[in-house]
Amino acid sequence: MGIMTPRILIVDDDPDLLELLRFALAAEGFSVRTAATGPEALRKALRTPPDLVVLDLLLPGMNGFSVCEQLRLNPATAFIPVLMMTVLPGEFPHLVGVEAGANAYLNKPFRMEELVSCVRELLREQSGESALLGASPETPAGDAMSVFPPPPAAPETFLRSGSQA
Repeated sequence: MGIMTPRILIVDDDPDLLELLRFALAAEGFSVRTAATGPEALRKALRTPPDLVVLDLLLPGMNGFSVCEQLRLNPATAFIPVLMMTVLPGEFPHLVGVEAGANAYLNKPFRMEELVSCVRELLREQSGESALLGASPETPAGDAMSVFPPPPAAPETFLRSGSQA
């Protein structure tokens, strides 16, 4: 029996960035699907749960915080790692991302190596491998990426309204 190719769902409303991310992760050997809105992302994640979600925060229809919360509330998607990304400055998006259940956070703009490294690390953690044993030398050391502890099974947050961030 062979090793399954990790499935990644990328969610971003910028079609150029979405295609760039899809191409870069597919070139790394991942199976990649895309979505341009929050509701589309939830439909795709529920239909065929991915192994990881790369999720922008500013999305039409439903912001990334709300998408992450909904993923965490559904037993079929509750434990899928979520990498949030945004152009929003400051600590607030990070804090709300943690509250919504994100596993990691990446500030835009970022280097593609940072994204790939973070994706690999989250997949290693999800598969139960030791992050230290499986860490690669290209893992970025800086403030562009932060990795959060595993989210609670069903977070309660103050963003119940689902309003845009």
